[in-house]
Amino acid sequence: MKGDFPQAMLTRVRRNPIRYTGLAIVLILCFVAIFAEWLAPYAPSDRVDALLPPSWEHLLGTNNMGQDVLSQVIRGTTLSVEIGLMSAVVSIGIGVTIGILAGYYRGWLEQFLLAITDAFIIIPGLPLMIVLVAYTESSALMIVFSISILAWCPMARVIHPRVMAIMDSPFVAASKLLGKSDLFILVHHIIPNCWEIITAKFAMAVGAGMLAEASLSFMGLGDRFSTSWGTIINEAFRYGALLMGYWWWYLMPGLLICISVLAFIMLGYSNNGDTEVLE
Repeated sequence: MKGDFPQAMLTRVRRNPIRYTGLAIVLILCFVAIFAEWLAPYAPSDRVDALLPPSWEHLLGTNNMGQDVLSQVIRGTTLSVEIGLMSAVVSIGIGVTIGILAGYYRGWLEQFLLAITDAFIIIPGLPLMIVLVAYTESSALMIVFSISILAWCPMARVIHPRVMAIMDSPFVAASKLLGKSDLFILVHHIIPNCWEIITAKFAMAVGAGMLAEASLSFMGLGDRFSTSWGTIINEAFRYGALLMGYWWWYLMPGLLICISVLAFIMLGYSNNGDTEVLE
């Protein structure tokens, strides 16, 4: 039995290498985000000469304040991942709830919830986020709120027809004839048959949240009291790093944003066969 597990895992990786490659990158990101304070080689208070190029002592050089850029990047992982995860939890939670309610109860409630979803879908996301964050406190919670306020709509639209298909299945009809409660049907039939969609969309929502946070921070609308990859790039461009040739200051945060978003998209990658209705 013990020898079968590695072989089974290897088979699954071969069948879906995209997903498991993304999973490996995501696990590394989460590890760095959790242990950032221990992994960073220098403290924020450690200062040396400003704008030093990469060397063995400072692998990514230093910024205009003489701070180690690698340490900043490592600490910035925490906030970037946190905001991505929190915004995904909120947006996916709202979307799943609305999608399930609309697909389960039908009638006027379905029409009302779908009308609200359609109304939110047509609102442009980035301008709304900019307005919300610019005219309120630029805190992590406000950034999460501004990202999530519209991000739930696609999830609701995907879950709704899925729930309708499950409700029309024979095993749900049998459960109703047996007098099973709505909670029983929700826990034993609806959620298990929507789980693949939920997990895939959740992974993609984390990447979208990280990208949105980086965009807001790059425009100077991020959390002013914390460090993220977006705030590092914002500071570099405000100081003219692109024109002055200080590439080590902004290159790694930019690459990490791209790699992280791609990793979560890869993690959410699923085959069409994953969404078959299960009894």
